[in-house]
Amino acid sequence: MIDTPHITQSAAQRTAVIHLTVPLAEMQRVMGPGIEELFGAVAAQGIQVTGPWFTHHHRLPTDTFDFDICVPVSAAVQPSGRVRPGELRATQVARTVYTGGYEGLGAAWGELMGWIEREKLQPAADLWECYVAGPESGPDSSQYRTELNRPLLA
Repeated sequence: MIDTPHITQSAAQRTAVIHLTVPLAEMQRVMGPGIEELFGAVAAQGIQVTGPWFTHHHRLPTDTFDFDICVPVSAAVQPSGRVRPGELRATQVARTVYTGGYEGLGAAWGELMGWIEREKLQPAADLWECYVAGPESGPDSSQYRTELNRPLLA
């Protein structure tokens, strides 16, 4: 289930990122280690995390995912292992919040994309999902909250 979508302006965010291109079958295997590596590098550099982590997909997923695991940070991170500095650009987005387990994200994106189409909006190639509340907030996946963002073309 998604909240009513709306159009909003996102702010630019300085980030620390790990870029991955992996088959769908590998996603669950690579996410945990990637998140740990990202947060470990940020903490080792004494940089403050300024919000929830997110994934920035450079294109719609197909049989592979081309994306960055990201965390917003207070200062530029120095390259360390796979971790690099990055920035999420400021842009106009179609946004909603999905509440539920991660297995429902595909359907939630379908709902948002349907809304974008009905509103006759033009989406950009990329998208991102921000994990506002997930496993770290409790065992009940029906309470997870994921913000879905699809940049729009002018």
